[in-house]
Amino acid sequence: MLGIVYLLVYLLGGYAIIRALLPGQRPLTRIWLGASLGILLMMWLPALLAFLFRFSIRAHMLALIPLCALVLASHFCLRDKKTPVKPFGDQDRRLMILLACVALPLTALGAYLQFTHVIRPVDGTLHVGQSTYGDLPLHLGIISSLRNAAFPPDYSILPGERLVYPFLMDSFSTSLMLFGMGLRWAAVLPATLMMALVFGGYMILADRIAEKRGVVVLAALFLFINGGLGFLYSIDTLGVSNGSGDLNPLQAGTWGERLNTILQGWYQTPANHADFTYYNLRWSNIIVDMFIPQRTFLGGWCILLPCVYLLYDGFMDRPGGADLRQAALLGAMAGGLPLLHTHSFLALGLLSAGWIVYDLIRSRGKTLLPWAVYGGIACLLAAPQLFLWTFRHTTGNSGFVRLQFNWVNNSGGYGLRDGYLWFWIKNIGLPALLLILSLVDKNKKRRMIASGAFVIFLVSEFVLFQPNEYDNNKLFYVWWALCSVLAADYAAEIFHRLRGLRSRYVLAGITAVCCFATGTLSIARECVSDYEMFNRGAVETASFVEENTPEHSTFMCWTQHINPVSALAGRDIVCGPDLWLYWHGYDLSSRQSDIRAFYADPEGSRGILEKYGVDYILVGDYERSNLQIDSEALERLYPLVFESQWGDTRIYQAVSGDD
Repeated sequence: MLGIVYLLVYLLGGYAIIRALLPGQRPLTRIWLGASLGILLMMWLPALLAFLFRFSIRAHMLALIPLCALVLASHFCLRDKKTPVKPFGDQDRRLMILLACVALPLTALGAYLQFTHVIRPVDGTLHVGQSTYGDLPLHLGIISSLRNAAFPPDYSILPGERLVYPFLMDSFSTSLMLFGMGLRWAAVLPATLMMALVFGGYMILADRIAEKRGVVVLAALFLFINGGLGFLYSIDTLGVSNGSGDLNPLQAGTWGERLNTILQGWYQTPANHADFTYYNLRWSNIIVDMFIPQRTFLGGWCILLPCVYLLYDGFMDRPGGADLRQAALLGAMAGGLPLLHTHSFLALGLLSAGWIVYDLIRSRGKTLLPWAVYGGIACLLAAPQLFLWTFRHTTGNSGFVRLQFNWVNNSGGYGLRDGYLWFWIKNIGLPALLLILSLVDKNKKRRMIASGAFVIFLVSEFVLFQPNEYDNNKLFYVWWALCSVLAADYAAEIFHRLRGLRSRYVLAGITAVCCFATGTLSIARECVSDYEMFNRGAVETASFVEENTPEHSTFMCWTQHINPVSALAGRDIVCGPDLWLYWHGYDLSSRQSDIRAFYADPEGSRGILEKYGVDYILVGDYERSNLQIDSEALERLYPLVFESQWGDTRIYQAVSGDD
């Protein structure tokens, strides 16, 4: 309860600041911008105080002082006194209807998936969904380990190495844990709130850009129910089985068997299909494969979309130049993005680069000052994050920034798997054709939007920014968020021009099926997915560790990603899994060798415990499966402090009987 009260204080503070600085914005827009700003402030202010007082209750309470100062400054020093507060009007009522019809059901879907996919208790075990099976323990570990941590924090799964992974989304959940909220709800609640802000905020942004209500709805569906034409594989020759479980799985079996494969198989939906070398289906549904499992992506979009709104509203739709208050606010919000989601910061920078060129040419340089204010503040605030975290880790690592044309269609630079244009049409679907056609027409607004959006696309098509080439999709989705409005606008124009043709509704229905079938199948699959992640023994182990070991103690164990000690209890472990850390640029071979050496010879490898400051030794199913263990030596040398009810997990205190 205290955590919710603390969150509400920031949400109200954010709204008060927006109301003072931007009274001319519509009420729904002020609420959205205010809530987003409040979340950003709750991420940053306690984190800044944590450099002095650890990430503790004390730091959080002291963080309310700068929050109050910002609210007071916005009202007494920076307030826009000339512009009256815009009241609730007919346009807001119409937008509320659209939000109720689209954003609200999407939020309900998001809440359901968060509820079922984030360590859902089932008979003493903890369950997750398909999309959260891989990455969720990483985020849970960051959330639980940041309690009372010194800043800048280290990886709990790689002690001694600074946490370079953007952590503010997870520390936001840690804040709720510090005020008494359990780990599960501390993860579910803020993510659900952010999904509501992303769904509703995108529609507010689309409404600001578009001129027709139908375009707002269609753009939201193009973005959130995305998936492409992959469903055609699964309905081709439905009455004949053309494959097996291992070969051509989308066409294995007939009729109901294929549907069952999609709904029950492991990544067998016709979007982001597991057998990507065969189908080359890589355009993941943004809800189930990005917002639900990738918390930093969701947190980044929660702040990115307000930044794009302020950028378009203040700079691109005002030829005379942005208000300096709005430019400064945009700079402050943009400057807070790198440690929340670096890709969102990069995408916003690329978008801004395209739009500043367009705007300065249009105004003949007369709007330079607002751009300088925005860019200067953003760069000033982002620089410490980039140099102390991002660049510090990526500089000299050739795996992070390298050239490669056409993204994953040219995996490893070994040649295109699909024809260039067909790759994009197949993966994005008919909206990709609508986008191309929309740019052929002479429409000034569309080309203005494209002048920024396609800077993101072009850079992402030629440059990879991380070891995992697939992660460039985090840039492409920002491009598509803007281009969805263009595609929807052109679709609405075609529908209008077909007025008088009685079959236009039939054509619209067929088009809708082609546009949304794949995305719908992907969402349906995720809604029914259910996997046990932590069994009863793991839950019992985590409970013991949480209640009986020091908060930042270190455990010797194997490197599996389903680890109750690191994920549920937030304790440090000597080395985490390659599944995550390899893509963060780390070589784990030395630590893995040390772990193997210790378990094989506990008596002769005592120095390894000292090397990593180990406090406890874990022996569970993963250790027995992956390591040679001298159990007799462990029993003789180290006191047993815990054994699970089923005897599958033991914990020894790393204090030798000879000490």
